[in-house]
Amino acid sequence: MLIELTTFNLAGGTDEAAFLEADRAVQAELNCREGFVRRTTARGEEGDWLVMTVWRTGEDAERAAPVPSGAGDETLEPLVDAATVGTRRFFTLD
Repeated sequence: MLIELTTFNLAGGTDEAAFLEADRAVQAELNCREGFVRRTTARGEEGDWLVMTVWRTGEDAERAAPVPSGAGDETLEPLVDAATVGTRRFFTLD
């Protein structure tokens, strides 16, 4: 299993409810992708956000790369402060 992590902040003036609605749309799109296991979005204490996506394999994550799993997606892009998007990080879950 592979865990993908992306961190970011919302763009100034972004309504949190609008972001969460867009985030649910991304989730729905990923649900039908081969190798997709789970995706969780969490809000930090200081207003930052984390998206954790779990894939069966690294190959599954690569195949789904055009489909958003984090803040770099066109559905979420206008709602996210691009300057705060962290590098996607990958971890192997044994």
